[in-house]
Amino acid sequence: MLADGEPPRADGERWEAVAPRFEDAFVSRLRDAGRAVAVPPAESAPAAAAPPGAAVIEVHGLRRRFGDFEAVRGIDFEVARGEVFGLLGANGAGKSTVFRMLCGLLAASAGSLRVAGVDLRVARAAARARIGYVAQRFALYANLTVAQNLAFFASAYGLRGARRQRQLDWALHAFELAEVADAGAGELAVGYKQRLALACALMHEPAILFLDEPTSGVDPLARREFWQRINALAESGVTVLVTTHFMDEAEYCDRVVLMSLGEVLASGTPSEIRARARAEGAAEPSLEDAFIALIRQHEAVLRRAA
Repeated sequence: MLADGEPPRADGERWEAVAPRFEDAFVSRLRDAGRAVAVPPAESAPAAAAPPGAAVIEVHGLRRRFGDFEAVRGIDFEVARGEVFGLLGANGAGKSTVFRMLCGLLAASAGSLRVAGVDLRVARAAARARIGYVAQRFALYANLTVAQNLAFFASAYGLRGARRQRQLDWALHAFELAEVADAGAGELAVGYKQRLALACALMHEPAILFLDEPTSGVDPLARREFWQRINALAESGVTVLVTTHFMDEAEYCDRVVLMSLGEVLASGTPSEIRARARAEGAAEPSLEDAFIALIRQHEAVLRRAA
């Protein structure tokens, strides 16, 4: 949705007007009231090692067992450099298990898993050095100030000298944290905690950013600002993999994988997922409706096979 004016156009692009969502109207009203703030461009962009279009996450035949229970059942997908990729699924679908394996926090039982060119089955520590991670509850030190949190993560990532100072200055400016630099992290509003967590995750200029339910509990304005930042990162070449239960947020992704009961039900662009669930002669469903329809179809198949 565009409030006014003509959108920027690239060769071959076609733009269509769509009806605004309630959240769009809410953000627009805040903008009219002068409360919406544009996200400034970052002066320092995280480094990306792979060439454009190259696969930086490669998952083939991935399995994870917990005793006799198989949580992930031989899934396959790849994510290209600069892509915003969504991992979607209901509770118990296996997406959190996949996410933990991709971050190097959990070993795979079988299959191939490469992140940033590194085989996670043999070199998890090397892979973790190339990724940033934002946890759902923001892994910050509440008893430290904003500036102290940034300094801690800079040291934890091994930044030294001029580079360390440059990244600290960048984080304070790019994420508009200078005015709260001396405030305790535990005292911050959720939107500021989100900014700080993202700044800490990007301190070492990772090629890949993992986001686990990053906007849970965040107001619509902060969510919109957050996704503006994520889109800017992707344009700079950073690969972003996100889990979310907000189906409207999945629309921001270039591609998504939909999981159910440890298997991949569907993968593709949000438009392709919606089209797959569309009934003949019916209007195109929302992504949430498509999500529910595909899961119900999968569950019905399993019941008939049982």
